[in-house]
Amino acid sequence: MRIAEVSAHKSDYMELLLLGDEQEEMIMKYLDRGRLYVMKKDDTVCAVCVVTDEGDFILELKNIAVAEQFQRQGLGRELILFIENRFAGAFRKLILGTGDSPLTVPFYEKCGFRKCDVIKNFFIDNYDHPIYEAGVQLCDMICFEKELSDNYGTDREVIAEIR
Repeated sequence: MRIAEVSAHKSDYMELLLLGDEQEEMIMKYLDRGRLYVMKKDDTVCAVCVVTDEGDFILELKNIAVAEQFQRQGLGRELILFIENRFAGAFRKLILGTGDSPLTVPFYEKCGFRKCDVIKNFFIDNYDHPIYEAGVQLCDMICFEKELSDNYGTDREVIAEIR
């Protein structure tokens, strides 16, 4: 497996990004300003993620998706570890928001994130259709955070790169 940043033709990965965020209009709000990372095995795209600089040394994981045939093999966790390593030392915290789903909430908790907030009715107010995951309609956004170590990863020059 190899992970590389993609800076051109980001929308070529829309089909996979839509697994992580079901509405293209919402993805387009962050795709251009974010950094897209693609995980490949040989020439096959296995997973993608998008991160954005939210200021005050906070990095947000806006989207992470693993192609269905590669799910449940640890690739999502591997991609998150890559992001943590890549940006530790440049950012102090990694945050994300997800639906209150029995699939995603335990995944992020196992990756070391802790719940820090809830945005009521986020998915109802911001999406043009109901979103269901594991048979549950997503209503509220559950916000997570994880402190990034300044003992590994890159240095502060990465901040200039992401902006």
